[in-house]
Amino acid sequence: MIRMPAVAGRFYEAKPERLLQEIETYILHGHPKEQAISAISPHAGYIYSGHVAGAVYSSIEIPPIVVILGPNHTGLGHPASIMVEGTWQMPLGPVEISSDLAYQILQNSSVLSEDVQAHLYEHSIEVQIPFLQYFNPTVGIVPICLSRLSLPEIEDIGQAIAQAVKYYPKQVLIVASTDMSHYVPHDLAKKKDALAIERILELDYIGLLEVVSRENISMCGVIPTAVTLVASKLLGASKGYLVRYATSGEISGDFYQVVGYAGLIIS
Repeated sequence: MIRMPAVAGRFYEAKPERLLQEIETYILHGHPKEQAISAISPHAGYIYSGHVAGAVYSSIEIPPIVVILGPNHTGLGHPASIMVEGTWQMPLGPVEISSDLAYQILQNSSVLSEDVQAHLYEHSIEVQIPFLQYFNPTVGIVPICLSRLSLPEIEDIGQAIAQAVKYYPKQVLIVASTDMSHYVPHDLAKKKDALAIERILELDYIGLLEVVSRENISMCGVIPTAVTLVASKLLGASKGYLVRYATSGEISGDFYQVVGYAGLIIS
């Protein structure tokens, strides 16, 4: 199937020329790049979080294949949904699903289900793709959309991804798409988000789940992030570092109700 853009013209520019110009305002030109196992990147409208996402993608090499995990905001489809075939038609051109890797991940998991509905109108995965295309125009993707899951289900999917990536013949990057605190004062967002970021830097997925629950941190992509940490550790990750943190208040001027954005790299 061909999956059409859901938020082009709203979250980012819909016209290719203007989208390229938009992305170029957010990337770090000439920035040194490293090979990463995974990354965490925000998914708000580019005007708010593009500078954070741009800093992340400017700092890593974009390989041939990227597994993108995002939260399910729409409630549609299976709670653990993977697309295994098809094309995502984007303003910068079509992006093919890497079916061989997707099928292997699906086969390795007892939790994931082949499903399209969860992906049709979901923005969290889509907004990552123009940045990936900017740095690698031929990039292929494996989109995985996740709702609330138990710890064993999180571990199952993380293990399924790691096992498939480990034996895949091409280099693969894993990206977790998440925003941090939602609609709280700026200072509170920074304080709470720092607690979650600390756990991510330690690659502590259980601690991340616990602190998000205990502190009532409205981190929409905590499940995709936890899955990514599981997979990253199994693939040999030893460290994470924060590339950039910001809130929407720094752009809008409204510091009473902000959304937090964190960009991290794990290697």
